Amino acid sequence: MRFLFAFLLLLPATLSAQSAATLVADDISIVGSSQLVATGNIEVFYDGTRLSAAQIVFDQTTDRLIITGPIFIQTSDGTILSADQATLDPKLESGILRGARLVLDQQLQLAATQIDRAEGRYSQLYKVAVTSCQVCGTRAPLWQIRAETVVHDQEAQQLYFTNTQLLIRGVPVFWLPKMRLPDPTKDRATGLLIPRLRTTDQLGTGIKIPYFVTLGESRDLRLTPYLAAKTSTLEARYRQAFLTGDITIDAAISDDVLNPDLRSYVFASGAFELDGNYTLNFNAEAVSDNAYLLDYGYSEKDRLESGASLVRVRNFDLTRSDITYYQTLRADEANASLPPIVGNISYKRRLPQFAGGALTLETSADTAYRSSSVNGIAGRDVSRFGLQANWQRDWISTSGIVMQAEAGLRSDYYNILDDSNYASNGIRNLPHFGLTLRYPLAVTTSSGTQHLIEPAVALAWSDSFGADVPNEDSTRTELDQANLLAVSRFAGDDAIETGARMALGVRWTRLGAGGSNSTLTFGRVYRDSADSAFNASSGLDGTRSDWLLAGQFSTATGIRFDGRTLFDDNAELTRASSRLSWDNDWVGLDAAYIWQAADSTESRPEEVSEFTVDTTLALSPNWTVNLGTRYDLASGQPARAEAGAQYRNECVTVALSAARRYTSSTTVDPSTSYGVSVSLNGFSTGRSGAAPKADCSQ
Repeated sequence: MRFLFAFLLLLPATLSAQSAATLVADDISIVGSSQLVATGNIEVFYDGTRLSAAQIVFDQTTDRLIITGPIFIQTSDGTILSADQATLDPKLESGILRGARLVLDQQLQLAATQIDRAEGRYSQLYKVAVTSCQVCGTRAPLWQIRAETVVHDQEAQQLYFTNTQLLIRGVPVFWLPKMRLPDPTKDRATGLLIPRLRTTDQLGTGIKIPYFVTLGESRDLRLTPYLAAKTSTLEARYRQAFLTGDITIDAAISDDVLNPDLRSYVFASGAFELDGNYTLNFNAEAVSDNAYLLDYGYSEKDRLESGASLVRVRNFDLTRSDITYYQTLRADEANASLPPIVGNISYKRRLPQFAGGALTLETSADTAYRSSSVNGIAGRDVSRFGLQANWQRDWISTSGIVMQAEAGLRSDYYNILDDSNYASNGIRNLPHFGLTLRYPLAVTTSSGTQHLIEPAVALAWSDSFGADVPNEDSTRTELDQANLLAVSRFAGDDAIETGARMALGVRWTRLGAGGSNSTLTFGRVYRDSADSAFNASSGLDGTRSDWLLAGQFSTATGIRFDGRTLFDDNAELTRASSRLSWDNDWVGLDAAYIWQAADSTESRPEEVSEFTVDTTLALSPNWTVNLGTRYDLASGQPARAEAGAQYRNECVTVALSAARRYTSSTTVDPSTSYGVSVSLNGFSTGRSGAAPKADCSQ
């Protein structure tokens, strides 16, 4: 028969310690006037801690539990202690365990001849062997740390080692007099992170040794010395969280043989929630020279953007302002003529009930500034202030036709400097009208699959009255499924379609009962006269646009496809692009293809034909490989190629990588790099977490 009771309450002399613990056992007896003996299937519970043992003797005179094993203790945070014998206080917080083993986070094992427990916080282990590897018989684990003593601070989640050796398959590799490591349950701790070997054609073989510094609960700093044959570099990352936002700063400074001057870069970004429902976002990017980011693999950016934006979104209005500074890293561009400084500010208000529809009012201003004083495009500065009103109404006829009508007027004032092709000041007025008709046809099959076919026609007219102005913000417009039925297909404010036009299209949507979905869009645009603002590769030049064919497809198994193509009446392609992705537990695939016809107005003298593939494959529970390439089919040569492999089990992670960049210019040379890193799992800096365990039968 089993008994359940607060065993300390049985002894009147121990009332001061009542409720310290609860004991369950098969047999309990009282010996003399000072001892309670429990045997058989013993379990003790106290404040989330559970203990099981073969026998427990409570000695009232010493206020101690004398425990005979096998002993198993599990604390409230998941820490596991096992031992052959133990002497503990009734709260299971202080005492001595002999022939003991400590398991942290169910992965890091610490075996010791003795463990001293103190204050429910500290555990001091003697003659310790530490590993997270599966121990198979008498065979030495892949790695282990042997130490004279180890102190585990449960509250600080730290391990302190004394007289420490690292052994690989039982062979000593190095020795340290003292060492501190975080236990697996700690998220952030000051100390060394995983070192990484890196070899490149330009910089030689080197090593990166990151060191992480916690600066309180809301800040941290990572410093990474990078020492190689041809460079001495210090990398840094600083992060800080605030009550309303956060900031991140990445930077590096290098002294290498590639450039006689010190080289550096800094990328900073942040986001904050402000009073009045405003959101502030900002970023700053700077680099010492055009090749630095590519030489060190920090980024593939060829234009830097620094700026800030302030946005407020409410139910019926939108306020936005932003300013951006651009810095080009391209060999064929100059900062002075980008333009480098672009600013915008706008306020939009929507009145949902106005004359049977919705009225949207907007005021906006923007500027594009070039520091060049050359007359013409290379030096032109443009500022615009505009007012706009747009009315829109939707309704459904008795025959099922979905109709949308809109009308609007926009008036802009322009100030143009350093370009004699345009007047320095002028006002332009832009009225427009539009009507869109859709006739949706829906059917659901017996299997539950839904089909929706929507033939549509969009009629529009707009014109421009007043000043002739340059196009600064709509130079890369093209036809796609999102703007097929739009009143204007220009992305910005400077350019607008004029004259009468009509768009015809049809869209088919399928919602499969098994989770597979697909859409297909087909159509083109007709206009009464050609618009010279559209270039040849936009698919919108001439009185008839190219044919648009676009589709999307997705399945419940994680496969997604998105494709779009523009072709003329002779079935010759103007543009084509597609993207395929597949994501599940064992494969991650992202592939894309793009084709563009040559177009001198977009600084593209030759056609573009290029595909990219990036994939990750889980070959087994332990092995993962990743492959990636970007290949230029037009020139018949790759732009980049990379491969990597990772092996991981319960005690070690080994990562290998190789990459080749074929890009070359007057400032950048092709390069090849290799990387390797090895981490010991079981510590928070060693990527703690569940991993496949080794099989002792092999």
